[in-house]
Parts: sequence; C-alpha cells; structure tokens
Amino acid sequence: MSDEAQFEVKAFLKTLTHRPGVYRMLDAKHKIIYVGKARDLKKRVSSYFNRAHDAPKTAAMMEQVARVEVTVANTEAEALILEYSLIKQHKPRFNILLRDDKSFPYIYASTEHRFPRLKFHRGPRRGKGRYFGPYPSTSAVRQTLNELEKLFLIRNCADSFFQNRTRPCLQYQIKRCTAPCVNLISAEHYAKDIDAAILFLEGKNKSVVNTLVKRMEKSSDVQDYEHAARFRDQISKLKEIEARQLVSRTSKLDLDILGFASNSAIHCVTIMFIRNGSMIGSHDHFPRLQGETDKQKIINAFVAQYYLGRDAPSEIIIEVAIEDGDLLQQELTARVGHKVEIRCRVRGDRLRWLQMARTNAEQGLSLKVASNATIKRQFLALAEALQLEEVPRRLECFDVSHTSGEATVASCVVFNQMGALKSDYRRFNLTPAAAGDDYGAMSEALRRRYARVKKGEVPMPDILFVDGGKGQLAEAMKVLGELELDWLSVIGVAKGRSRRPGAEQLFRPEDSRALTLPPDSPALLLIQQIRDEAHRFAITGHRQQRGKARRTSTLEEIPGLGPKKRRELLRQFGGLQGVAGAGMDDLVKVHGISRKLAENIYNALHLDI
Repeated sequence: MSDEAQFEVKAFLKTLTHRPGVYRMLDAKHKIIYVGKARDLKKRVSSYFNRAHDAPKTAAMMEQVARVEVTVANTEAEALILEYSLIKQHKPRFNILLRDDKSFPYIYASTEHRFPRLKFHRGPRRGKGRYFGPYPSTSAVRQTLNELEKLFLIRNCADSFFQNRTRPCLQYQIKRCTAPCVNLISAEHYAKDIDAAILFLEGKNKSVVNTLVKRMEKSSDVQDYEHAARFRDQISKLKEIEARQLVSRTSKLDLDILGFASNSAIHCVTIMFIRNGSMIGSHDHFPRLQGETDKQKIINAFVAQYYLGRDAPSEIIIEVAIEDGDLLQQELTARVGHKVEIRCRVRGDRLRWLQMARTNAEQGLSLKVASNATIKRQFLALAEALQLEEVPRRLECFDVSHTSGEATVASCVVFNQMGALKSDYRRFNLTPAAAGDDYGAMSEALRRRYARVKKGEVPMPDILFVDGGKGQLAEAMKVLGELELDWLSVIGVAKGRSRRPGAEQLFRPEDSRALTLPPDSPALLLIQQIRDEAHRFAITGHRQQRGKARRTSTLEEIPGLGPKKRRELLRQFGGLQGVAGAGMDDLVKVHGISRKLAENIYNALHLDI
C-alpha cells in the first residue's frame, strides 16, 4: 500500500467499534475478495494491518486489499448468519467456498390429498404435506420410492393424471398401485397404506410390521385371503429390506459424519448420512480455497456454510473441534426446532463411522487427484495437437438438438483443467426462421452467448468447439465476425465418413483440410468428451421441451374451457381424437358448452384444415 493508503487505513481503524460484526475486504475494482466474522471488530480487523503475515493466503490477500467495509451486529450469532449469507451471495475468492451448492433430494408425501402420493422432490419445501430426507443422491430416492410402491402400492401419478382416469393404468396391472383413481380401494384402506409407508420412511419398521400383522389376521378372520396374502408378502419384503441394511440399527438418532482428507492442494470433506441408525449413503465435497489453510479452518467454514442453508440432524460428528462450534450449535438448534450437537470426541459406533467417513474422504481425494491429472494431461496434449502457444484453460462446446424442427434447443458446456464446469453450462430455447435449420439455430445460440461474452458478462473461452463440419464452422465465424470476435480459436468437430468414435475430423478456419488425430490421442479423447457432453446436455433439454409440449393439451389453450368442461368433453367423446372429430352440434350437447364456446373449440382443433 502507498503512504496515502496506509494513512487512510489508520484513520479507518480508529473509527472501529469493539462490538461483534462482519468485515468485507475489497480490491481496487470494488470487488469483495474476503468476508469474515469478528467477536471484536476493532481487534480482528486491526490484526490484518498491524503485523506481517506468514500464511501465504493472507499475505496474498492483503496485497490486493484497497478498502474494508464493516457491518456491526448485535450478537456474534447475528454476525455468523450475515457472514454465511454474504459468502453465499458474493463467493469471495479468498474464502473457503462450497463448489456444489445443489440441494439434496427428498421424498414428498402429499398428506393433504384424500389419496396422498409419494414423489421425488428437490428444492424449497413449501408445499403442504411431509418431506422425508435429505437423501445423499437421486438414486437413493428412486430406490426407496421403488420399494415403497412394491410394499404399499401407493400411487405416484401426478394429480392431473389421477383426476382424469376412467380406468386403472399399467401400475395397477403390475401390482404397483391399488387404483384409488377409479375407487378400487376405499379412502380408509388407502389411508392405512400411506400411514404404513410414512412409518417406514420414519424408520419405524417394527411398528409397520406389527400393523401389517394385525391387518393380515383381521383379513384372515373374515376369510379375505387375497388381502391376507398381500399383507403376508409385505411383511416378508420388509424383513428382506431390514436384512440388507449396511449398518445395524443401534440408535434412532439422525447423524451426519464428516470425514476429511487433504493433499494441501485439494481438500475433500465427505458426509456420511445416518438416518434412524442406518447409513443411507455419502457425498463428497471439494471446498475451493485460495492459498493454504489448515483442517480446523476448512471444517469450521464448511459446517457453517453447509448447515446454515439446510436442516441439520440431531448430531454432527467432526474430526476436530472448531472455533464456532458452540455458537453454531445454538443457532442450528434454534433454526430446526430440535437439539443439534456438534461433537468431535466420540467412541463406539460413532468412532467407527468417523473412521469410515475419513476412509471415504481419502478415497474421494484419490479419485479427484487421478481425474485432475488425466484432464491436465489431455489439455497438454490438446495444446500440442493444435500447435497452440499456451495450454488452454477454458473450453466451450455448442450443439443443437431438435425433432424435425420441433423444440429446438442448443447447449453450451464448459470445461476447464479441473473437468466439467457445470455451473457455467447454459441451454438456449431457439426459434430459427425455418424448422430444422441447424445453421440458423447455431447462429442464434452463438449470437446470444457471445454478445454477453463481448460485454464481459461471461468469461472468454480459449477454444470454441461446434458440433459439425465446415457449414457449422462457417456459421460460427460469421457470427463472431459480426461481434468482432473472429480472432477466437474455433474448431468444428465432424464425425467423419464412418461416423465411428475415433474417426472425427477437426476443421479450423485457417486450414482447408481436416485435421485427424489418432484414436488413442488424449487430445481427441478430451474433444470427444466435451462434444458428447454438449450433445447429452442439448438432447436432455430438447426432450424436456418436447415432453412439456406433449403434456399440454390443445384444449387447455382455449379461453373459457376450464378443467371441469375439458374433463366432461373427454369423457363424452372418449379422448381428444373424439373431440376433434365432433361437429359443433355434437359439442353443444355436452353440459356447460355454449354455441360460442363450441365454435371456439371447433376452430382451435381445425386450424390446419
């Protein structure tokens, strides 16, 4: 810092209070580069400027600090919450950051409905009903739902589908549902099934078995042997599921076990999820750091950021005591409505679980290191194969997907030397002038993306890949030329004549002939990976758009035709095809359909005639 800047810092430090609060370090561009919490703002902030720093991270940060801002809080707990919010909002480069901020999945039971359903849920838990979880992965939720359908025959269909059924669907035929949609089961008996499923989700398997035994005996007493056999099979299946549990159920507590592993450059925090005394899975996190820091600081920051944004279990087991442990316990307890303990000195099952979590963290770290080494080798090979002066750091690839011009979607995927940068992926819902115009679709997507790149809103890639040959490449160069970005390195990736992996042809604007790489080239493998990822991301978006269009009935777009009238029309004519084949006089005969509305329906279904 200059003498003038040093004088300003001294004047600023004199104005600070000894109360708790949050401080923000800003660089010369007024960007927040670090957020911290302090019990005593004056002491904590002054410590940054009144002594030299041995830690490389802190020393590097202080070289960039141009200004400091503070927010005074009433309590240290308030400061902790504000620190968490600011870190999540601004993602300062010198803070420990979670790379994966995706929420975990839950199972949702719509208990407010007369015939509740069970379904997969991710996101805010605002709906009426009950939520069970979190689960470590979507596969864990799918597997649990699959077991519940087999055990209790609970419906999984959407309410709109349920309300419009006139006969049982396939789920009933394969004995996955009792068809409440057509009243093949009473609300009373269905309620017993959903109650048993909820008890199962709560881990109360013994209560479920006892309930099923009573229902089996009751059915047997009245000689309803079909239902008695069903309850018998349910009890048998429950016993099988209990036998497959990975960890014996020694406690009904919910715990999260945090294991840690580090090689100084990469850090892995593994969370093992224990629910009702059984391990239901684990998840690896790789906090992003700037410079070196120790285990205690990483775990302290991780626990605060992770659990202040979601529901915490009864116990959180960690490897080392953390600075804000007591404070976090109080805040988490107040937030979730039950006691939360953060413990580091454990024994028995908890110690064995902690050792298992540490082993998983070491395994996750090893896989991450191996993956990064492979990717870096591929980037080096790519620079050599394309004769680049520097190794590229950021790659982008575009692809377009549609079905005969319908629901055209373009994808942009991003890779860096750590692998796929999924937070930077983007999709573009396109409206090309002509249906099936791949060139027009690619042009629209590139123009929308690189207009933002030119403004500095999106980072500039080192290489742009487009899925296609000379035509797509020419279209890309045309768009970039209009945006004055034609100096960017662009490569068209064509499948080659045989269209087999390994036979790809690479087209560059400056070369008239295609470049082909050996099938086992690390550079080609990287290009194939980013091309295939762009294709996967595009076709997934296209299928979602197409499925949405398929699920939307033409009748829903007709003004004045509400759900009841639509349902009555479909019942009277046996479906949309029957409605489309009906005349206006036939439509008027349906209860609630006026002459004017019948004309609107007829015209809407005969626009193409």
